[in-house]
Formats: sequence, C-alpha cells, structure tokens
Amino acid sequence: MTLPQHLVPSLDGVAPGDAVTVEGDEAHHAVVVRRLRLGEAVQLADGAGRVVTGAVSATGKRAFTVVAAEVVDHPEPQPRLVVVQALPKGDRGELAVEVLTEIGVARIVPWAAARSVAVWKGERAAKSHAKWQATAREAAKQSRRAWHPEVTPLASTADLAALVAGVDLAVVLHEDATEPLPAIAVPQDGEILVVVGPEGGLTDEEVAHLVTAGAVAVRLGAEVLRTSTAGLAAVSALLARTPRWG
Repeated sequence: MTLPQHLVPSLDGVAPGDAVTVEGDEAHHAVVVRRLRLGEAVQLADGAGRVVTGAVSATGKRAFTVVAAEVVDHPEPQPRLVVVQALPKGDRGELAVEVLTEIGVARIVPWAAARSVAVWKGERAAKSHAKWQATAREAAKQSRRAWHPEVTPLASTADLAALVAGVDLAVVLHEDATEPLPAIAVPQDGEILVVVGPEGGLTDEEVAHLVTAGAVAVRLGAEVLRTSTAGLAAVSALLARTPRWG
C-alpha cells in the first residue's frame, strides 16, 4: 500500500521507536483537510534521503505525532538530472515543475531567456518563485520521493555558462540541431543538465553561448513540443539509458 508522505524539516537522529511531531501548515492540511486518524500509517520525509514510516499516535489542529517503526536512508539517485527551464507564460511553469519533479529531477533552474514571455521582477519574482517551490514540494510528496528537488533562484543567460561547465553532460534542446538526443553518450553517474528554451525558441546568441561553454545542441524529434513538456521528454529519454531506469 502506498502511504501518504509528509515533509518535515529534519529527521536527523530519529530511530525506530522515537516520536516525531509534525507541525504547521503541513500538519493542518493532514489533520483538518485529509482527516488524518490515530493509528493511521504514514510516511515522513526530510527531502534529503531519510524516510520514516510509522503510525499516528496523537493529533491536534496544527500538529500530529508519529511513532517511527522504520527508518530508511536512501542514497541520492545517480546520475542527477538538472533542468534549466526558460520562463513560460501563464501556469505552464508550474506544469513543467510538476512533471519534472515527478520524473525525478534533482534541481530546477528558472531561466530568464531572451524570448521568455513571462518576466520575474520585484514582488512578482518572489511570488512566482514561491509557486514553483510549492509545486515541487507537493509533486515530490505525491510521487513519494526521498530526495526532493531544489528550485534555484532565477538565472540569467550569463549564469548558465558556469552551470554547463560544472556538469558531466549538458544538452540544449534546439529544433535546428543536427544531432539527435539518442546519439549522444550518457554518463551513468555524476550530473546531467538539460536546457529548455521558451515558447519563442532560443536565440542564436543563446545557443552559441551555451555551446561555447561546453553544451551539446540536440533535437528530440520532428514534433514541436511545448516548453512545459519538452524537458520531461528529454529527461525521460536520458533516464532510459541510465541505471535509474535500467
């Protein structure tokens, strides 16, 4: 049976038999909205690999306590997938974050591409970033991930060169690329980065900047995908050639 997962700030030092109290909005939603009951089996995760399974021993309006029955430390899946996601319009950004989280991406980097319709500035930037973080958190819980993804602050095109230089493989999805994604060698550990452009596509300058930094321009296929789903397709194709999906 798949147990509901609840996120807690830390599970350091927790052992079987210990009581763990969950507080705040996470607990309120579980108790008031989900109607969490005494004795119900649940899963607690810290988002950094540790997962506790146990039964609810006490509840309140904004808190509940779980007695740990099992504590498991999960190693971080290898290779790690990082997706640079150009800002899409409307709520397509949250859709991209949701599906990328569900498939197991370790880090999502929002990117202010030249042709991005959406603009994150001032108060809107803070709100939009918070939405992406909340979407990732809920999607990670829904998919029962032991390691939850990081949503980084907004990156500029200039920031991407350092990201590309720091990974084992970086690919840029580009409709005019001559090399298909399945043709490139995929590392079996380390870090893989995927760059997804906006609705209007990448500029020649952006592609040149990324390729100069060490990225490989690749195409997915003849079909034109939305920016909110292109990352999912690329990550799926890459994971299928790693031990994670082997």
